[in-house]
Amino acid sequence: MKLATVRRDGREIAAAVLSTGVLPLDAVPGGYPTDLVSLLQGGRMDELERDIEGLRERADGVIPPGEVEYAPLYRNPPKLWGIGLNYAEHAGDLSVDAPVTEPASFMRPATTIIGPGDGIQLPEQSERVTGEAELGVVIGREARNVSEEEAREVVAGFVCVLDMTAEDILMRNPRYLTRSKSFDTFFSFGPHLVTPDEVDDVEELEVATVLNGEVRRADRVSGMIFSPWSLVAFHSRVMTLLPGDVISTGTPGAVSLQDGDTLECRISGFEPLVNSVVKLEGR
Repeated sequence: MKLATVRRDGREIAAAVLSTGVLPLDAVPGGYPTDLVSLLQGGRMDELERDIEGLRERADGVIPPGEVEYAPLYRNPPKLWGIGLNYAEHAGDLSVDAPVTEPASFMRPATTIIGPGDGIQLPEQSERVTGEAELGVVIGREARNVSEEEAREVVAGFVCVLDMTAEDILMRNPRYLTRSKSFDTFFSFGPHLVTPDEVDDVEELEVATVLNGEVRRADRVSGMIFSPWSLVAFHSRVMTLLPGDVISTGTPGAVSLQDGDTLECRISGFEPLVNSVVKLEGR
């Protein structure tokens, strides 16, 4: 199953992605929530998947592919985790010792969130902003102290992510990491939440950072130091993970962003996530 959030009549509404287009959930019989966090919190993903199965060829109420305007997958995840230096090759590029005993993680605010097609804003406080493609993991059920095997049962799905950093701020002092990651528009995710049954082998997914149509860095999930399942298990031992939490699992490589650029996350088999880059002036 693939889910999304779309803009329709001035609202952002959860929707199912069908072969015929996108069907808003308020048109699916069963009284489903119209935001994805509420859907996840209500534990109705399996029920929705069964109901959608009978609607896959439906045309009534479906937004045709060419008319779909995607929004962020959702606006208010309970927690947004980021993971640094999780691809061994990327850490080598930076001449930095990769963390091998436990992941390097950080949190960021929900005010960083944007969605497909929105502008990544380069703040005046920074002279060097970088962007990177990542695989995001969305938690579907409450999880505390789970094993890696159990982690597979609490993941609702996967999503494309673009993660930005004010790198010059970070380089002044590593304690500035939170600030360097927390500017508005510094976290884009979407357009689709892809459930695990849609992915044959997570380890074989290729994640690519694409700048102005050119693939600049790419690697397979198998190149991660800490797998998505180990990241879920690790963080569940720190704090309770809640439905709607997002863990962005690290990047194969970042690129420097300039006004007018187009940044893209491509993951094999996923709908790409694409955002423009704009420079903020006088703010």
